[in-house]
Amino acid sequence: MKQMKNIIFYGMFLAFLFTACKKDAINGNTEEKPSTAVTEGALISLETDFPSENQAFTFIYDAGKGNGGLKSVSGDIYVHTGVITDKSTSPSDWKYVKNSNFTQPVAATKMTAVGGGKYKFTLNPREFYAVPAGEKILKLAMVFRNADGSSVGRNSDNSDIYIPLYEADKLHVKFLNPAFEPFYTPAPAVKITMVGQELAVTAVSSKAANLTLQLNGNPLGNAANTNKISATAKITATGKQLITVTASSGAETTNASFEFIINGAVETAALPAGAKDGITFINGGRSAIFNLFAPNKQFAYLIGDFNNWQTEQTYFMKKTPDGSRWWIQVDNLDPNVEYAYQFLVDGNLRIADPYCEKVLDPQQDAGIPFITYPNLKTYPTGKTTGIVSVFKANQTAYTWRNASFTRPDKNKLVIYELHLRDFLEQGDYQTLKDTLDYLSRLGVNAIEFMPLNEFEGNSSWGYNPSFYFAVDKFYGTKNALKALIDECHGRGMAVILDMVLNHSFGQSPMVQLYFDQAAGKPSTNNPWFNTDARHPFNVGYDFNHESEATQYFSKNVLKFWMQEFKVDGFRFDLSKGFTQKNSGTTESGVGAWSAYDASRVAIWKNYNNYMKSLDANNFYVILEHFAVDLEEKELADEGMMFWNNMNHAFTEASMGFVATSDLSRAVASTHGFTQTAGLVTYMESHDEERMMYKNLQFGNTSGAYNVKDLATALKRQELVAAFLFAIPGPKMLWQFGELGYDISINQNGRTGEKPVLWTYNSNAQRKALYNRFAQFIKLKTKNDVFNTTNVQYALGGAVKSVVLNGQNNRVVVVGNFDVITRNANVEFPTTGQWKDFISGETITITGNYTKSLAPGEYHIYSTNSFIQ
Repeated sequence: MKQMKNIIFYGMFLAFLFTACKKDAINGNTEEKPSTAVTEGALISLETDFPSENQAFTFIYDAGKGNGGLKSVSGDIYVHTGVITDKSTSPSDWKYVKNSNFTQPVAATKMTAVGGGKYKFTLNPREFYAVPAGEKILKLAMVFRNADGSSVGRNSDNSDIYIPLYEADKLHVKFLNPAFEPFYTPAPAVKITMVGQELAVTAVSSKAANLTLQLNGNPLGNAANTNKISATAKITATGKQLITVTASSGAETTNASFEFIINGAVETAALPAGAKDGITFINGGRSAIFNLFAPNKQFAYLIGDFNNWQTEQTYFMKKTPDGSRWWIQVDNLDPNVEYAYQFLVDGNLRIADPYCEKVLDPQQDAGIPFITYPNLKTYPTGKTTGIVSVFKANQTAYTWRNASFTRPDKNKLVIYELHLRDFLEQGDYQTLKDTLDYLSRLGVNAIEFMPLNEFEGNSSWGYNPSFYFAVDKFYGTKNALKALIDECHGRGMAVILDMVLNHSFGQSPMVQLYFDQAAGKPSTNNPWFNTDARHPFNVGYDFNHESEATQYFSKNVLKFWMQEFKVDGFRFDLSKGFTQKNSGTTESGVGAWSAYDASRVAIWKNYNNYMKSLDANNFYVILEHFAVDLEEKELADEGMMFWNNMNHAFTEASMGFVATSDLSRAVASTHGFTQTAGLVTYMESHDEERMMYKNLQFGNTSGAYNVKDLATALKRQELVAAFLFAIPGPKMLWQFGELGYDISINQNGRTGEKPVLWTYNSNAQRKALYNRFAQFIKLKTKNDVFNTTNVQYALGGAVKSVVLNGQNNRVVVVGNFDVITRNANVEFPTTGQWKDFISGETITITGNYTKSLAPGEYHIYSTNSFIQ
């Protein structure tokens, strides 16, 4: 269960963004000049309008503004900051960063609280950042964070904050009103939307000058020999509006301008037949229909590369008669060109397409290696802000080689849960494709990937999803993922995706479309999300799965991955959260949350039946549920499978603490299940402390027998694995568990990056454990006796045993889990000869099996030889 995901998430509501162009016409030269927010109540306020690189000045941050990420934070606030210089290559290319480790605060960056949720900081840029002489500072780049970096203040669209610097003694001019939020390319917050409204405008210059204000080339006002001018612009026509301020002083002339648009009437028209959500290509890809579900919005524009990101009347979207959708057809496209685009909704929100299959991120894309994602389209810096969507009509199709893959039987399923980032040094699809021999030799027949759709940031567990139809670019291209899946199928391995539909995070356009910025949570009219979570341990924003809009969206997500990528199953994260029965958000509500929930049962039957309608061929539906047995059994009877977390019991058994090592709940019948296939039992998943770490740190000891010793700890892992794979039903192991991975889950933070230790393979003792895992897995997948429902077990004491009665073979597994010698007394199902798989010896049973077992000693006996 994702109860402790340390994932940064932010309240998101985008302020109105328009391209603002500032030109300095000195001696005939033009140069872009940015602005910043300086007015009272702004996100960033300055004590001087035109700070320079050698001048000490103070800025004030208002934690209640922007994304509001720190407005409820108590304790110290720090500025995480660097500079953009003339040597920077992009907005994300910060130089001379003062605190490069984001999770560790630096005393020199601590801000001073001034009351009212505001914090101030004073610096001289060149001295503070120690920028070498000869390198020009263009902007200060920053975000704000609490001490451990778990809460972050940014612009309203979660972009970084930039304060531009100005050359001293030169003439500059900028607008104070309307307010500008300090984006890399700043834009004004203009609230007027119709003809007849008025806009108050104020501009300032860096020194006394003759100032002129104009609206669409017509004068608004003049002021001589001053550094400030104000006027009121009355809007008299629809379309683009351009406001310009010009300053002249002697030989110097400079100007600044910004644009906005006044809408015409919204046209109501039915969505063209066949138009799907997102983009539908027609006319051979030379035309496209864009379709956005956004009920109760006032208007929307389509902006992008095809119109230079301008809010033109030509791209004013039509509304469907029911008022739920906005659409437009765009012609004259080149089907071989990749275009970026966004929807501009109600004049104050730029969002990417929720159904797009690729996005560009102005902050994160620079961290994606070329080898992982070659020729990634460049973000349209200076033209828009926030995440943008990407489309291309004529994409390179992937040709599947394995179209007739037969999925492993659920009872023989051995799943390898894997996180690309921490499994490979170059954690991408192509590298894993080249590494599959390792998993083939191990014998697993399924890989379960932690989330692969776009999530916030690059280095993440992926449980902070934002775009559900887009493959996360940090792992590679979508065709690289298809090639990996294809190769898995060619090797007999199924592919299961971790699907996160309990919640989404602030980058999600569906969160942004209906968000209460003041409250920091989805608004009450959000079609998909609850205003407040209905259950404990929720992260992000909680989906309402009783909503028709949510069910429609979720089914489209499932269908896309099933058909486009030919996946074989989903593991649904936090499936118990698919409830509208409010059990509160604290741990005290866990009991009520886990109780039988008829609505949740109905929701999951609905989704399961939908997936069956798409693929009835043994498709795996695995729930991270942990609800009452009665509920899980009812859903298991429908063919669904359930994560069975046995980490605590197996870890206690491995460490040698007998009293707390009862493994009985690994047996399906103890849950009331009549079918063993419904229970996916595991000793480790991504979510628990690593067993070998606990062995080495806390293992039990008696005399010379010490579980903290590496060799002994590895043999203890072999012992528990023998029992895990012997108990009938599907199984799962976490990456590198077969080599005794012993790095704590909390190293570098719970969800932080962990060492990739392929060097374990050169350790003979660890390699021996791998070989044992491979033997146990092959026994399970090749011998039907390990799928029998005729099971007797004694799994609660020091000496544990499992008896399997198959049609053609009988098996007894017995082991001593104590740290002292114990006597075993086990009733075998038949007398006669039994072969020990571990030692190769044959024993003769005439009555009960009695044997003195050394600590950690175990045996796997069978009446007939195993298929290997």
